Amino acid sequence: SMASPALLMRVVASAYSVAEKAATIVRNVMSAGDLGIVEKAGPNDLQTKADRLVQMSICASLARKFPKVTIIGEEELPNDDVTEDLIEGGHCEEILKKPCPAQYTGIKEEELVIWVDPLDGTKEYTEGLLDHVTVLIGIAYGGKAIAGVINQPYYNYEAGANAVLGRTIWGVLGMGAFGFQLTEAPAGKHIVVTTRSHSSALVNECITALNPDAVIRVGGAGNKIIQLIEGKASAYVFASPGCKKWDTCAPEAILHAVGGKITDIRGNPFQYNKEVKHMNSAGVLATLRNYDYYASRIPNTVKESLVP
Repeated sequence: SMASPALLMRVVASAYSVAEKAATIVRNVMSAGDLGIVEKAGPNDLQTKADRLVQMSICASLARKFPKVTIIGEEELPNDDVTEDLIEGGHCEEILKKPCPAQYTGIKEEELVIWVDPLDGTKEYTEGLLDHVTVLIGIAYGGKAIAGVINQPYYNYEAGANAVLGRTIWGVLGMGAFGFQLTEAPAGKHIVVTTRSHSSALVNECITALNPDAVIRVGGAGNKIIQLIEGKASAYVFASPGCKKWDTCAPEAILHAVGGKITDIRGNPFQYNKEVKHMNSAGVLATLRNYDYYASRIPNTVKESLVP
């Protein structure tokens, strides 16, 4: 008989189905019309009914299947109140059929940390910029992002009434990433993707120093990594402390799985062990290719302004 799939592949296969359920919740909240918006730290830091329901769904569903895994979500929520209709018990068979990369076959539940952003791009969600929105489930081992799932609930939403809405991108280090067409940005073009709602003098100083051919301003860290892996942008640059571990864990795993690189603005890798502080206080620099070109052009004044 076949050996049962390695724990990592079971977690990723479950996270895939859990993310698809999350997307359905996100779409249902939007179509019901009452977003239940709450300001957390201010008008650019919002939480909606979708953030709350999705986080409960993801965390409770994964905790039920993998009780010893540490799961850290963006929203501070009570753990009770999770109704059965929020639980997703399924998994993606396709993922379970793939062999686990050898270096991860012996992982135990208690060694994994899952970082969850139930709705990345909440502000954009409330403003109807639906293609910016992602659901992020990142899986870390030994402090490193090793697997991730990104769901775009509204992928294709401008393609007309008969279009299939939404898609799920997933990846594992040592295996690759799936659910999209890997594309490199146009050669010789420096297209920078950056924040839409968290701009600052420092953010803009950093971008100006890169002398880009174009700057794309969009919401969501998940969305920005998708711009890189689909060749719409050549670098994601954010010289500000706003980003958190749940924003970068899943995107990092997918980007690294296809040979890209993400660090803070100073070039340090992100740590994802459960004790780590949640804020990526030294910003973000990410590329699919040519990381060194961009890293070498970040001004020292910018680096010195951002303390890890």
